[in-house]
Amino acid sequence: MTHARQHQVQVVAHRGASEDAPEHTLAAYRKAIEDGADALECDVRLTADGHLVCVHDRRVNRTSNGRGAVSALELADLAALDFGSWKRSDEEPDWEHRPQDPEDTSVLTLERLLELVADAGRPIDLAVETKHPTRWAGQVEERLLLLLKRFGLDAPESPDKSPVRIMSFSARSLHRVRTASPTLPTVYLLQFLSPRLRDGRLPAGVRIAGPSMRIVRTHPAYIQRLKRAGHQVHVWTVNEPEDVDLCLELGVDAIITNRPRAVLDRLGR
Repeated sequence: MTHARQHQVQVVAHRGASEDAPEHTLAAYRKAIEDGADALECDVRLTADGHLVCVHDRRVNRTSNGRGAVSALELADLAALDFGSWKRSDEEPDWEHRPQDPEDTSVLTLERLLELVADAGRPIDLAVETKHPTRWAGQVEERLLLLLKRFGLDAPESPDKSPVRIMSFSARSLHRVRTASPTLPTVYLLQFLSPRLRDGRLPAGVRIAGPSMRIVRTHPAYIQRLKRAGHQVHVWTVNEPEDVDLCLELGVDAIITNRPRAVLDRLGR
């Protein structure tokens, strides 16, 4: 089944094409670009020596051959680890995208990901999630904005013209970003729907809601309230065909998925 009649929903590669290649690696993001994703999503954490790296978990144990908290390790420590070998398991015996270049499965800095996007040859948006809580309260956002400034991405003319948006479950983190860069769009992520947000309100200044797919399935009327309030809706993590269909029916603006190619196929693109 394909959808020829959909509004222009953006397809966002969650941690890259993370079903096909190890999450948050160059291999995963290159595959997402090759697949035609409209945008890339990444999580960022700050290392002990002040570098922003794309790692979801507080510790590296799950996605590398090392151990320890990202915040307690320096970039050189992380660079010595393999962030791809966990994908080569009994569960993934036919992983098709085993890179030959060690850089493709090394720790990925946000700087390197920004370079990849800049060199992609076509416009690609970037959705950056700040992870919380963190021992580096406030410093993550500060370093993030400084890095975006180096790439000329920290102060877009208006939010709707920005190729970068900042996402977080932390309203405080988004407030820090908006205070420093008012035109940079922010996304308030929601795993569960709290009673105080059921009317469609978001934290002050935030214009994009990021509800989980669970919320969309359980509370479709909430999505409609968000849209009536004038907010965009970016849903995570949307992998199943029936969930893609529901998102389309509700008029969401972005689908965040581990399977960008499959979602694009479902959309008839």
